[in-house]
Amino acid sequence: MARKPARMYRNMTERAYTRREYMGGVPGSKIVTFDIGNLKDEFPVEISLIAKETCQIRHSALESARIAANKPLLEGAGQNGYHLKIRVYPHQVLRENKQATGAGADRVSQGMRNAFGKPVGTAARVREGQKLMTLSINPDKFKLAKECLISAGYKLPTPIRLVVEKGQELVSS
Repeated sequence: MARKPARMYRNMTERAYTRREYMGGVPGSKIVTFDIGNLKDEFPVEISLIAKETCQIRHSALESARIAANKPLLEGAGQNGYHLKIRVYPHQVLRENKQATGAGADRVSQGMRNAFGKPVGTAARVREGQKLMTLSINPDKFKLAKECLISAGYKLPTPIRLVVEKGQELVSS
């Protein structure tokens, strides 16, 4: 059975569903790590990726955005030249009413009877104006950092904006 499109889960329509102790078999999060790069040093410039709309972001989209931001940073700034932090966690459990397909499926599937659904993944609930990622870097790599966060924003189901939190006087753009 193929996964349903993310647009089905993007909007927040119902209340949060996070009580895992009552559910069996919630799939694990695909996000590998939330802190990447040099975790010890302080960097003078800090840029944040901020959501413009309230939405839910699936764990697979968060991991895809992390990879899109991290890969060029590794090549351009090196392992110890930046610190990338993901600031949201996918708590919300997504459910799906699995439908049988193929020959004889009409006798197997019960339609919408007791259609509570089985857990298929997790998502992070994001409010308008909430920080999704924060990137700390040196001022000489500011342009690279900006491009990396913009490419990560393309992987997310909400429009984004970048805000320079720290070090505005050090960068000239």
